[in-house]
Amino acid sequence: MARLSELIQYTDELLQTGSTPDYPVALNGLQIENGGEVRGIAAAVDFSTRAIEGTIAAGASLLVVHHGMFWGGFGPITGAFYKRLRLLIDNDIAVYSSHLPLDRHPALGNNVLLAKELGLAPSGSFANYDGIFIGVSGDSNVETTALVDRARKFAGQYDTEVRVSRTEPGRRTTHWAMCTGAGASTDTMKEAIKMGADTLIVGEGPHWTAIQAEESDLTIIYAGHYATETLGVRALAEHLGKKYNVPSTFVRAPTGL
Repeated sequence: MARLSELIQYTDELLQTGSTPDYPVALNGLQIENGGEVRGIAAAVDFSTRAIEGTIAAGASLLVVHHGMFWGGFGPITGAFYKRLRLLIDNDIAVYSSHLPLDRHPALGNNVLLAKELGLAPSGSFANYDGIFIGVSGDSNVETTALVDRARKFAGQYDTEVRVSRTEPGRRTTHWAMCTGAGASTDTMKEAIKMGADTLIVGEGPHWTAIQAEESDLTIIYAGHYATETLGVRALAEHLGKKYNVPSTFVRAPTGL
């Protein structure tokens, strides 16, 4: 077993948790502790009943998630939230959440790992949030439809349908930008257009972004919010498992989005 306090201190330093800005509901770091020992690590994209049950089934005592316990907002401990909390306490499970710190990590981050999955080599940053860059960008020379096919192959593992704003035969991706999760927003659209990107790869985005993309000669590949954020938590759990010599597992709980 590993000491929870030691593992958490290392993880906070590894991800620069304390110095990375984020949304208030993210509450990055240790969100609930356990008795102090880590006998196994489970990773999941979202804090949910399915994730907790998967952690219990794996015999793990630490659940690492991307969207934490309070992602839906702060409120009374009643109903479904109480039931989830009761499951954690009854089974001595701690929860560690990492949102933007994990998105942006240069080795374990969702963006660098998704780029690798799609055969792309990042050479620049993208998606400025409060003075930090969450995403990545780079140059390539690949037919856009081939890149879409790679995204479909990847997302298909997580029961996710990839959607594309626009493309046409012969179109090539030469300058791309990427921001996983809800990556298509007003700010990222402006940033992608300003930097001259021809392809934007995200998890999901509002309806209007497809219209803006068409009128800006930009292809957006919506590869799924859930699918594009499986990579970071999975890599983090494996890294911690190896470092502290405890088993790690990934709990699949696709949302279809």
